[in-house]
Amino acid sequence: MRKAVVCGAALAATCVSVVVWSPQAAPAEPSPATISPAAAPGTAADTARTRRSPDRADGSVTSGSAVMVTPSLPKFGTYSFGHDRRQRIDAYWRPTAKDARPKTDAGDDRRVAVSTAPGEKPRPAVLLLHGGYWLEGDKSGWTYFARRLTDEGFAVFASDYRLAGTGADAVWPAQRDDALSALEFVKKNAGRWNVDPDRIVVVGSSAGGMLATQLGTYGEGGSLVRGVVALSPVNNPYLAYEDGGVPTADARQRKLRRAVIDLVGCTPSPEDEECWSRVTDADSATHASTGDAPMLLMHAADDFVPVAHSTGLASALRADGVSVTVKTVPHVGHGTGQLTDPQVYPRILAFLKARTR
Repeated sequence: MRKAVVCGAALAATCVSVVVWSPQAAPAEPSPATISPAAAPGTAADTARTRRSPDRADGSVTSGSAVMVTPSLPKFGTYSFGHDRRQRIDAYWRPTAKDARPKTDAGDDRRVAVSTAPGEKPRPAVLLLHGGYWLEGDKSGWTYFARRLTDEGFAVFASDYRLAGTGADAVWPAQRDDALSALEFVKKNAGRWNVDPDRIVVVGSSAGGMLATQLGTYGEGGSLVRGVVALSPVNNPYLAYEDGGVPTADARQRKLRRAVIDLVGCTPSPEDEECWSRVTDADSATHASTGDAPMLLMHAADDFVPVAHSTGLASALRADGVSVTVKTVPHVGHGTGQLTDPQVYPRILAFLKARTR
């Protein structure tokens, strides 16, 4: 049974709680990873942290209140897809008709085997990528959205990735590599959650939106994911770098300009060939080709990441026959702030369902 509650929009992620498994996972094996209870999304500590920091990590600020549907609690686990502490992914899913957790003689409950009942169709999945200027933010920001999507029949996965500016191994394309690895992890272990590995779509916000469009265009993107939804995606980092350098740039645009330097590990310049190759590679439009994934790209009307980031990509994709819809949403915040518009979630859901039939 669903019920509606009214919550401050900035506290959306705190209106829900999740169950967290605690055994440590080895990177080579998809076992739940250890997670501190204080850091678990939906705990009292997480709620207090959100209340102290209404500004979202992806640069958006929300205000007022929103009517939110409280979904029933899905199964939840945090897994490791690499050795770095940021190479972690949260999974949200509903039990299948047969959902067994065989225990060892020692009572160890780490290995979870999902067995699909006869005639039960594998479900589609959504991979979520968080925003935060590639410098900050984490997967827990998607908790409410993920839970709501599980009520619609999806298995949902929210992934972290290495943050720019944290070391030599976190320079671009480390973030795309991590997003690709997270996607591969889900496909390789699809049977665990009764997921159809050929029906996966990706949703990203801001910096995570750019990673989502990278998945949709990298190589033959349509063979990786069935579709892409990106909210305020920074699809052209060099454009963001330039916009942040004009005299009228606001604080968020200036921060994004500095973030681009951290992302590519250099100051963008066509004269620096090595640097320029990374800047070009980080522009999703440069990867556009026939066979890429269809996309829904959305920006706020007054977004500090302007819609030009998506119209440029859309033009490149359409030239190769790829379906793209670009929407401008009035009177909302940046990135996930767009979800406060009552028409945005239904539009996203309709796209996800259409792409995973």
